[in-house]
Amino acid sequence: MNFELFFYLLVFPGFLFTAILGLTVGWVDRKVSARFQYRVGPPFLQNFNDFFKLLGKETIVVKDSVKSMFVIAPFVSFAMLALVSTIIGTSLFFNISFGGDLIVIMYLLMIFSVMVVIGGSSTGNVYSSIGFGREIKLLLADELAFILVLLVPIIKSGYQINLENILTAQVNGMFINSASGIIAFIIGLLCIQAKMTLPPFQIPEAETEIVEGPFMEYSGPLLAFWKLNHFMMYVIFPFLLVLLFWGGFSFNGIDILWSVLKYLLIVVLMIIIKNTNPRVRIDTALSFFWKYATPLTLIAIVLAVFGY
Repeated sequence: MNFELFFYLLVFPGFLFTAILGLTVGWVDRKVSARFQYRVGPPFLQNFNDFFKLLGKETIVVKDSVKSMFVIAPFVSFAMLALVSTIIGTSLFFNISFGGDLIVIMYLLMIFSVMVVIGGSSTGNVYSSIGFGREIKLLLADELAFILVLLVPIIKSGYQINLENILTAQVNGMFINSASGIIAFIIGLLCIQAKMTLPPFQIPEAETEIVEGPFMEYSGPLLAFWKLNHFMMYVIFPFLLVLLFWGGFSFNGIDILWSVLKYLLIVVLMIIIKNTNPRVRIDTALSFFWKYATPLTLIAIVLAVFGY
């Protein structure tokens, strides 16, 4: 039993699977983005080369930084994402889950954002300080809407907070086929853009303004893990949306192709949003999530309660 748990965590569907698929999908993102900009884009193995090259570089620790927090933050973030990918993946691929695992996922994803704040605040750099401040504001903006999005499948599944039970509730119809499901799915997609700090919500990192923000002083293996964390989220968040709203994955005959297409469609939508919208100001993002996204999600919750 312990061997199985280690296999799930370290190989499939945990760290190794999520990292390889994430780096691959990250290449798809870079390639499609290049086409949007009339460029050729990188070769297939570029993300892998970048990651392993950074692992061999020197790690420079800023003199005025809080060294322990500076070093620990990317690894704790990586551990949180590996756990989340394992929990989601075992539910999707093996129908294995535990009571309240959706609540655990919410907490682990929040810890990731907190680690970004801790890592950025420990550097002693003014640009990193601006970046982690924006990360806090963005977390306050999107977190409530994201939590409310997760409430919709919970309500529609008969108030289940177990991923396996949520999947089982979709046997007779996927939640995305309902009005509340469509609204929650769209808002969830936008929340994912914010949590991954993808345009138009690339506010904490803003390369042309504050030079990578909270990650500015990172280098070598520490930067490699921050990059890997970002690419792993290209797997975790689309899988979560597929599980909660699109009936999960099926491996029976032609259904395998449909399962892959559901995942790819979400990734493509994320890339399109990223490449067709300019970065917004932090006050604009706050206004959007609090004035529009959150009320719309509340409407979706009301519709879900009444069965729509």
